[in-house]
Amino acid sequence: MASKQTSETKKSVVGSVMVVGGGIAGIQASLDLADSGYLVKMVESKSAIGGVMAQLDKTFPTNDCSMCVISPKLVEAGRHLNIDLFTTSEVEKVEGEAGNFKVTLLQRPRYVELDKCTACGECAKVCPINVPNNFDEGLRERKAAFKLYPQGMPSAYAIEKRGTAPCKATCPAHVSIQGYIALINDGRYKEALKLFKQEHPFPGVCGRVCHHPCEGQCTRNDVDKPLAIRELHRFLADYERRSGETYVPEIKEAKRDEKIAVIGSGPAGLTAAYYLAQKGYSVTIFEKLPEPGGMMRVGIPEYRLPRDILAMEIDTVRKLGVEIRCNVAFGKDVTLESLKKDGYKACFMAIGLHGGRRLGVENEDADGVLQGVDFLRDAAMGKEVQIGEEVIVVGGGNVAIDVALTAKRKGAKKVTLICLEKREEMPAWQHEIEEALESDIQIVNSFGPKSFFIDKNKKVSGIEFKTCTAVFDENKRFNPKYDDNACQPFFGDTVIIAIGQSTDLSGLKEQNIAISRPGGLQADPVTLQTPIEWVFAGGDAFYGPKSVVDAVSCGKEAAESIHRFVNGLDLKEGREKTWEFVKPETAREPKKDRVKVRCLDPAARECNFLEVSFGYDEEEAKREAERCLKCGICSECYQCVEACLAKAVNHNQQPTRTVVEVGSIILAPGFSPYDPSKHEYYAYANHPNVVTALEFERVLSASGPYQGHLIRPSDHKEPKKIAWLQCIGSRDINKCDHSYCSAVCCMYAAKQTVIAKEHSKSGLDTAVFFMDMRTYGKEFERYYMRCEKEKGVRFVRSRVHTIDPLEGGDLRLRYANEEGELVEEIFDMVVLSVGLAPNDAAVRLANTMGVELNSHKFAKTRDLAPVATNRDGIYVCGVFQGPKDIPQSVMEASAAAASATKNLAEARGTLIRTKQLPPELDVSGEAPRVGVFVCNCGINIGGVADVPAVREYARTLPHVVHVEDNLFTCSQDTQDKMKVVIKEKGINRVVVASCSPRTHEPLFQETIREAGLNKYLFEMANIRDQNTWVHMNNPEKATEKAKDLVRMAVAKAAYIEPLHQVSLEVKHAGLVVGGGVAGMEAALGLADQGFQTYLVERSSHLGGNALWLRATWQGEKIQPYVEALVERVSNHPKIKLYLDAEVIETSGILGNFTSTIAIGGTTMTTVSIEHGATVLATGGKEYVPTEYEYGRHPNILTHKQMDEAMTGGDPRIAAADTAVFIQCVGSRIPERPSCSRVCCTHSVKTAIALKEQKPEMNIFILYRDVRTYGFREDLYRKAREKGVIFIRFDLTAPPQVVQNNGELSVTVKDHILGRPIELNPDLLVLATAILPNENKDLFELFKVPINAEGFLVEAHAKLRPVDFASEGIFMAGLAHYPKSIDETIAQAQASVSRAATILSKDAIWVGGVTAIVEPDRCAVCCTCVRTCPYHVPYIGSEGHAVIDPAGCHGCGCCVAECPGKAITLKHFTDQQLIAKTAALFAECVAR
Repeated sequence: MASKQTSETKKSVVGSVMVVGGGIAGIQASLDLADSGYLVKMVESKSAIGGVMAQLDKTFPTNDCSMCVISPKLVEAGRHLNIDLFTTSEVEKVEGEAGNFKVTLLQRPRYVELDKCTACGECAKVCPINVPNNFDEGLRERKAAFKLYPQGMPSAYAIEKRGTAPCKATCPAHVSIQGYIALINDGRYKEALKLFKQEHPFPGVCGRVCHHPCEGQCTRNDVDKPLAIRELHRFLADYERRSGETYVPEIKEAKRDEKIAVIGSGPAGLTAAYYLAQKGYSVTIFEKLPEPGGMMRVGIPEYRLPRDILAMEIDTVRKLGVEIRCNVAFGKDVTLESLKKDGYKACFMAIGLHGGRRLGVENEDADGVLQGVDFLRDAAMGKEVQIGEEVIVVGGGNVAIDVALTAKRKGAKKVTLICLEKREEMPAWQHEIEEALESDIQIVNSFGPKSFFIDKNKKVSGIEFKTCTAVFDENKRFNPKYDDNACQPFFGDTVIIAIGQSTDLSGLKEQNIAISRPGGLQADPVTLQTPIEWVFAGGDAFYGPKSVVDAVSCGKEAAESIHRFVNGLDLKEGREKTWEFVKPETAREPKKDRVKVRCLDPAARECNFLEVSFGYDEEEAKREAERCLKCGICSECYQCVEACLAKAVNHNQQPTRTVVEVGSIILAPGFSPYDPSKHEYYAYANHPNVVTALEFERVLSASGPYQGHLIRPSDHKEPKKIAWLQCIGSRDINKCDHSYCSAVCCMYAAKQTVIAKEHSKSGLDTAVFFMDMRTYGKEFERYYMRCEKEKGVRFVRSRVHTIDPLEGGDLRLRYANEEGELVEEIFDMVVLSVGLAPNDAAVRLANTMGVELNSHKFAKTRDLAPVATNRDGIYVCGVFQGPKDIPQSVMEASAAAASATKNLAEARGTLIRTKQLPPELDVSGEAPRVGVFVCNCGINIGGVADVPAVREYARTLPHVVHVEDNLFTCSQDTQDKMKVVIKEKGINRVVVASCSPRTHEPLFQETIREAGLNKYLFEMANIRDQNTWVHMNNPEKATEKAKDLVRMAVAKAAYIEPLHQVSLEVKHAGLVVGGGVAGMEAALGLADQGFQTYLVERSSHLGGNALWLRATWQGEKIQPYVEALVERVSNHPKIKLYLDAEVIETSGILGNFTSTIAIGGTTMTTVSIEHGATVLATGGKEYVPTEYEYGRHPNILTHKQMDEAMTGGDPRIAAADTAVFIQCVGSRIPERPSCSRVCCTHSVKTAIALKEQKPEMNIFILYRDVRTYGFREDLYRKAREKGVIFIRFDLTAPPQVVQNNGELSVTVKDHILGRPIELNPDLLVLATAILPNENKDLFELFKVPINAEGFLVEAHAKLRPVDFASEGIFMAGLAHYPKSIDETIAQAQASVSRAATILSKDAIWVGGVTAIVEPDRCAVCCTCVRTCPYHVPYIGSEGHAVIDPAGCHGCGCCVAECPGKAITLKHFTDQQLIAKTAALFAECVAR
C-alpha cells in the first residue's frame, strides 16, 4: 500500500526536464540532470550540439584544445540513455505550470534519418551544391549535404534546404531544375539528364518549345536576367544525342498483368505511358495519325522542333516497353467496349486539339482561306500546300506565329500577321514575336476581321479589318470592343486563320465520353477521372490549349490516378499540393551576363526548315549554370539518395510537432557574435583581411578552413603583423547600441595573440588596441602578464579611429596613443574582437516562454536568484543570462540543473532508462591481439608528427593485428567504427594514441566496453600533450617520440588484464563545510533535493562575508536575504547544523565518506557522520593593507569598512565633500597577481550611492583598468554621467598618499594631462584584494590542491569548475576564487547539482585500479598503513595488511613504499611497467 501511495505521489510532478540549447551550458545541464535521475529532453536548433565552444581553437587560460576538451562531453551527451536529443528543433508553445509543463516542439526535417545514417559522408561527396560553411564562419564552403563538424553529435549528416526553388515550384512538371543545373555546373551531365528524366521524358522537346514559366520567377531576374533554364536542359538532350547513349529509366517494379490503353500520342499520352511503364504496366498507345507525337509532331514546325529529336525521345518511351499503334482511330478502329474486351483495365484519353476555330465571318469558306492547325499539320506531314506570295495570318498566339513563319518558309514573299491585341497583350511568347520580326513578318495590332474579299472565282483576295478598341472588359474577360467606322483592308493570296484550337469530337459522343460545355473532355480536375470510372482524360482536350510541359504534368497525374485506380487506392488522398517557393537575399549579388544563344542567321532561314537555335555548347552551358543563385540551397538533385548505401536520405521528410511533458525547463540558447558588417568604419564587409575573432578562431583551428595554418584570407600568405581591436559591438551606445561589456573579449584576444605566435613560422608582431584590459577571471591576469612580458604582445591603450585598406591586402590603422600623439601603423590583418550579442531566436524563445528580458535583450534575472526567471519552473544559464566565459556558463548550467529539480525530487528516477551492456568477453586464454588507433587531432598532432609514419610503424610491433589513423578518434563516428573493428578483427587489447587520458580515457574505455571488452584492456599513448605540443617546432623528434610512446603503450598492453570493480552503497547525505552564503545555499540545495545534509561552520554564527554587504550590484538588499537564508537553514528538517565546529578527520571515497566533526563550546565533543559527497565553501576575507597609510588615519577605509559605515549612518559620510577610491590594493601585483574581480564594481556602485546621497560630493576613482564586466558596465556609465571622475594610474607609478596635519593628500599622474594631480579627500576608500581564508589543514585533510595564492584548484579550468580532481568533493564561493554574490550563489547551486549526480544513486562501481597485498610477502611492518593518504590499509585478523578495494584510490603510494614488495597496483604491475620501459630503452639502444 505504501509503494502505491508513493507511485501516485510521484505522478504529481514530471521527472523530466527540458534543456533548450545545445552549447556547453545546455550540455552540462543535461548531463547533470541525466546523471541525477531525470529524463532530459534536449532541444537544439542546429543539426548538432556543441555551440560556439565547438568552433573555438583553444581555451584560455590553459590553451587546451577546445575540441579535445568538449568532445568527450559531446559523445557522453549523445550516448546517454536519459538524454533525448531534438536537433533542428525549436519550442513552439508552452502550456502548464512548474512541475507539469506541456511543450510543443517543432522539428524541422534534416532529410537524413538519424537511425540509419552511418556518417560515411558519401552524400556530401556527390552533392553538387557549395554553400558558405557557417561553422567556419564563411571562410570556406561546404556541401548542402553536410555534417556540422567532424565530432558533431548526433554523428549524422543533414541536408540544408531553404525551401523549394522558384524554378521547381513554377515548372508545371516540377522538375528539379536547380538540381540539374547544379550537376551541369559540376560537369555531371549523365546524372543531370537522369534527374531531368525522372520528372519529364522530353528534355530535347521542351528544351526547344517550352514556354519556360520558371524563368519568369527566377531569382536571377531580380539581379539582372533570368537563367536560360530551357537552354540548359536542351543542352542535356544534345549531350545525350552526341554521346550516342540514350538514358532509359530503369523499370524497378515487377512486370504486371494489367494492361492500360492510351488514346493519343501527344505529350500527355506519351508521358502517362512513360510513367505507367516504369510501374510495370503493359501500355498501348493508339494514335490516329500515321506517326506518333500528336501536336508535337504536326503542330510545331520542324525549324523549332527537329523531327529526329522528337523521334529519339518517343523512342525512349518505346524502349520502356510501350507499344504505339498508329493509324488507329478511336470510335472507329477501337472502342471502349473493344478495349474492355481486350483486357484493358484503364484508358487515358489524351486526344489533343487537332481542330481550328472559325471566325464566324461571311465567306470564311472561300477558296484560299485555311485553318492554321490544318496548315501546320499538312506542312509537317510533307503535303503540298498552295499559299501564293502574299499571306495574311489572323491571330496573335504562338500558333499564329508558327503559321506565319511556316508560310514564309513555304515561299510566301510577304506575310502579314494581324491580331486583336496590342503588341504587349499578344498571347504569343516574346521570343517567338522577336523571331517573327527577325524574319520580316509584319505584325499589325488592334484589328479584328470584319469581312472577306472574294474575287469572281470565289477565291479570297483579302480581308477587311475593323479597329479593336479593347480586347478585355473591366473583369479581365475576353470581350472585344470594335470601332466599325475605323476599318482597313488587307489584300493577299491566302488568309490563314489561327485564332485557336478545338477538339475533334468525332467518335467520342458515340462512346458516351462526357463533353464539357466548352467542347472538351469532362473529368475531375484532380484525379482526371471521367464519369466512366475506368476512363481518364487529360491534356489540351481536357483543359484547353497549353504547352508541352503542361501536358507532361497532366500525363504524370493521369499515370498516378490510373495506378491508384487499378490498385483500389484512394484517388484523391494527398494529391492537392501547394507549391510555395523561397528566394534568397540578392542585395549584394554581383551581376553576371546571361549567355546568349547562337542562332541561325535570319537570311539563312529562308525557304528551309533548318533549326534556328543552335543551343549551348559545354563551355556556354557551364558558364550559364554558374549564374544560378541556389535558391533552395539543396538543389534536390537526389544524388545523395543513390549514394547513400544505408538508405538514410529522405527528401520527403516534413516538419513534425511533438508534445513532451516536463517538470521544469532550462533555457540555454546562447548568443550571436556581433556582426560588424553594418559599419563601414571597420572595413569588415569589403575587406577579406579584416576578420572577426570567431573567424580567426577558425583560421587557427586544426579543423578549420586552413587546417590550422596561420594565413590571411585574401592571398593565403602568412601574416607578419596582426592587430586586435577590442570592444567591437560592446561598450558602445553610438555605433551598435550595446552598452554592456561582453566580458570575454579581452581574454580571448590575449589568447589568440599567443596561439597565433605559436602558429607563425616566423616572428609575428601582435598588437591589441584596448580601452580597459578586463582579465578578471581565475588565472587570467597571470596569462595577460605572460602575454606581455614573455610573449612580447603589445597592448596599446587606444581606440583605432581609422582603418584604411591598402593595395596588396594590407591595412593602415590610425590611432592616438595615451600621450595624444597620432600614430599610423600598417598591418597584414585586423581581428575585430566582437562582442556577444543576443540572438533573435533567443528573443523569440523568451517571448514563447513568457520569460522577461532585460534592457539588453538577455534573460532578466535577480542577483540573489541568478538562474531563475520571472516564470516559476523556467531557468536560464549560459550567455542567455548575460555575457560570460565558459566556466561561469558551466557553473550556471549545473546551478540551473539543481534549481530545476528542487521541486521534482519526488519524481527522481521515475522515467529513467538503464543501459544494457553486452556480456564481457573472456579473453584470459587468448594471445594478445592489439588494435592501435592513432589520432591526427586535426593538426594538433598530425600537423607536427608524421601520423602515417607512426601508423605504419605500429604495424610492425608485436601482437598488433590492426592499425588505423583517424582525423578525430574521439568523434562519435570513429567510436562506432572502433566497436565494429574490435569485433571483426577479434581485438582483445586496444591502444589509442591521441591526447590527454585525463579527459579522454573514460570515453575510450566506455567504447571498448560496449564492444564487449573489459574497460581496463585499454592503454593510451599521449602523443599530443606529451609530444606534439612540446615539440611543435621539431616535427622529426615529435614523430620519433610518438613512435616511442606507441611502442611503449603496445608493450604494456600485451600484459594488461581485465580488472573488475565492486559495487558500493552510496550514503545519501552531503557534508558542507562553511556557513557563508555559498555554504548555506549548498546545504539548502542538497536538503531541498531530499538529501540529509550536515553543515559545519567554525564560527558561532552563519552568514560569512554577506553579513557586512549592503546590496548586490543590481541594488538588491542583501541583509534580508541573508536573514531568510539563516532562518531556513536553521529550521530545515534535512539539515544538521554544527556551529563552532571543524572537520578533523575524513576518509573513504565518493559515495561513501566518513568524517569526524569536532564541536567546540564549553566542552569539546566529536561526532562521526557518513556522507556521499562533500562541498567545501570555506570562504575568503578582505586583505588588510599595509600601503596607502591604512591604519594610520581614521578616514582611510576598506570596502568592508565603507559598507559598514554607510549601513550604520556614519557621520563621516555626510560630512565628506571629496571621496577618493584607489583600486587594486594588494591585487594585480607580482606577489599576488590575481584580479579580485568584484572591486571595480563595488567602488563604482558605492560612488553612485554617495552621489545619490550627496550630488555635490567630488568623487574620484583611481584605477588601473575599470573592470565592470558584463551588464555592470551600466554602472560605470551611470557613474560617469553623475560626475564621478576616473583617473588611471600604472603599477609603476601608483598614487602617493600622505597626511599633513590630519589632512589626506593623494597624488596621481593624469595620463591625459600628462602631469601629477593632487587630491585632498575627506574619505579614502581602498579596494583591497580578496584572499582565501586560512584552511591549510582542512585542505590537506581532504587532499585537495590549492594554487600559489591559496585558492582551491578545480579539476578542469573550463569544464569542471566546481569539481576537484578527487571525486566526490566539490567547491563553492570565495574559497575557489573571488566572485560576486550572484556568482557565489550560482556556484553553490552548481555544487548541489554535481553532488546530486552521486547522491541520487543507490550504488556506484568503485575499484578496478587498486592495490592488492600478497599475504606471503607481508611483514606487517605497517609502512602501508602509515603511508596511505586515505587511511585505507589496515592489519587484518589474518595477520597481514588488508587493502579494501572499495576504499583504495589507486594512488600507488603504498606500492612504492612497501619494503617487501608485497603490494601490487593493478594495471601498473611491475611486469607491465618493465615491459614499457624495456620497449623504450631497447629502441633507444638500437638507435
